[in-house]
Amino acid sequence: MSTSEDAKRAVGHAAAALVEDGMRLGLGTGSTTAFAIEALGRRIEAEGLRVVGVPTSFAAERLARASGVPLITLDDLGMAALPTAQAPLDLAFDGADEVSPDLDLIKGRGAAHVREKVVAALAARFVVLVDTSKEVARLGTTMPVPVEVLPFAEPAVARALRGLGAEPDLRMGQRKDGPVVTDQGLWILDARFEGIRDPGALGAAIDGIPGVLGHGLFVNVATDVLVGDPDGSVRHTVQPRER
Repeated sequence: MSTSEDAKRAVGHAAAALVEDGMRLGLGTGSTTAFAIEALGRRIEAEGLRVVGVPTSFAAERLARASGVPLITLDDLGMAALPTAQAPLDLAFDGADEVSPDLDLIKGRGAAHVREKVVAALAARFVVLVDTSKEVARLGTTMPVPVEVLPFAEPAVARALRGLGAEPDLRMGQRKDGPVVTDQGLWILDARFEGIRDPGALGAAIDGIPGVLGHGLFVNVATDVLVGDPDGSVRHTVQPRER
């Protein structure tokens, strides 16, 4: 196994160790999160841990079922009956494509970022799982910002993104003809910036473009970041959300 895989596995195990009996969880998508879901399944089998999870994609759902993690939907949470101040989910964990020193993120390489953002916002704690290759001094230096768009609106959204200083590219499928299609049946524009000075302002501007369902900038969302180092150790940074 590569050093990167070792780091991802260590981070996944550390995330699963944060789960306590009775928790309602958000289950993210991606290779690092897969280690966490599998480790959680082993804890459920070995310890009789009673938890339920809301998956953020079809891929996460399939892996969770295969790992023995009981699943629920957002409807099953009964959110309407919960006090406004109470988070419907106790903890959610997910990967990221970039993490800044402020714990802001770019997500969406797996095209599940819209569902991931919904689940992250519903969780009392949102734990991000990465290896050292995902740490950057400024967002947008290595990865584009994924923007999920209505196919009808793709030309107009691309034009608006260029006006914000991006170079947008329609994400094309691998081993298939045509664009990537998300779980919502929409397309992805990868908007490349030469570094992002103000992620919050940029995110708000993208949100305001007609035809955009969501984007991969996660600002003031992460409460914890677990970073796997090449030696197999894990660094844990905690930062309460601003309210």
